[in-house]
Amino acid sequence: MPNWIRTYVRFVDALNYRVGRFSMYLLFVLMGILLWSSISNILRQNAIWTLEMAQFTMVAYYMLGGPYSLQLDSNVRMDLLYHRWSDRTKAFVDAISVFALLFYLGVLLYGAVESTIYSLEYAERSPTAWRPYIAPIKIIMCIGIFLMLLQAIAFFFKDVAKVRGEEL
Repeated sequence: MPNWIRTYVRFVDALNYRVGRFSMYLLFVLMGILLWSSISNILRQNAIWTLEMAQFTMVAYYMLGGPYSLQLDSNVRMDLLYHRWSDRTKAFVDAISVFALLFYLGVLLYGAVESTIYSLEYAERSPTAWRPYIAPIKIIMCIGIFLMLLQAIAFFFKDVAKVRGEEL
């Protein structure tokens, strides 16, 4: 494989590793928010921001951790025949099927960017009592989808290298 592909794969893997490890800590932030919500309810001091903040934190955790999960190959597969195949056959099938994932992520990213632009232009806010701006979480979603797209391309390169009998 050319050097630029090796560099790309190393860069994307390193980036998604770091972002994924960071996003793991968002689970603790989520627990803190939910703990605060419970304590404030016990003290009869309802915090109106906790539910939406917990939702936003969960979205960030999920979207930023997704590429890391893909990188670790911890995604769920429909495994009727897959486990019986050789590593090269698996890589060949993965290299072909990744195009469906790339198409899906491309359409998803296009929609996310359009929605984010709308949110920024019109200062879109949530229709709840707290009324937070929606654009920051949409930006995080765009970043997560983009990182997933980069990771899927890196997987394609790894699969092609494996089919060719090379190591990346």
